[in-house]
Amino acid sequence: MTREPNLQQRLREHLQQVAQPRDPDWSPLGHRQVEQYVQKQLSECGPVEPFPFEANGCQHRNWILKLPGSRPGRPPILVGAHFDAAPATPGADDNASGVAVLLELARHFAADPAPSPLWLVAFDLEERGLLGSKAYARFLRQQRQPLRLMLSLEMLGYRDPTPGSQRYPAGLERLYPDRGDYIGLIGNWPALGDLLRLQRGFQQVGIPCCWLPAGQRGLFLPVTRLSDHSPFWDAGYPAAMVTDTAFLRNPHYHKLSDTLETLDLAFLSGVCRGLRQGLGSL
Repeated sequence: MTREPNLQQRLREHLQQVAQPRDPDWSPLGHRQVEQYVQKQLSECGPVEPFPFEANGCQHRNWILKLPGSRPGRPPILVGAHFDAAPATPGADDNASGVAVLLELARHFAADPAPSPLWLVAFDLEERGLLGSKAYARFLRQQRQPLRLMLSLEMLGYRDPTPGSQRYPAGLERLYPDRGDYIGLIGNWPALGDLLRLQRGFQQVGIPCCWLPAGQRGLFLPVTRLSDHSPFWDAGYPAAMVTDTAFLRNPHYHKLSDTLETLDLAFLSGVCRGLRQGLGSL
């Protein structure tokens, strides 16, 4: 796996800022600090738009950076990651790892545009039932906004090459590796062509990648719906989750032990480079 020390260090710095308790009710100060950090980092790459939505009588915001593509006339690719965390947990993998990669994708493609426009979205309240992504998917559908693809970055930094470390819903263990040392792509049928291109991007930088098609919006395999891509499935968009498979691999999921020290930063930086490679080809 090729190393990129500067990228790995930047990812570490993002994680150090984001991986703290940040549930809006349990840890409102942490939530606001992380939201401000994400907003500031995105704004260094271009104009950032708030997308306000209401939940339980309170105002919340997603933050959106829209980067132009190098080829005019293409519909945008939306890449999102949620910045909230489960109550009282530092959420280093869930989902500071996704946020860190989102911020580095913004930095990279602001300087070197992808062929398609990229909309980079920091979602709030994923842990409350995907509320930020539901509100935004509904808004885009009402606006009849086309999307080439939606990608949800959901837990990207945990790796365990030990045999038997990777678990699956019943039946899938016969089809996929038993070691948790790959990145997963889980998409609906309209996204499959782009998933194959993204898979090649990961392979080109030395990150093993497996993909799973989720027909019928993932309803036959509900575990595939547990991130911000599923409201976009429900709205009829091509969409996919990029993931280290969460609780099917990471024993620290939704626990106080989900800390920076448990992550494999070389793996995380490889995932970031693979996404840069793949998105640069779409």
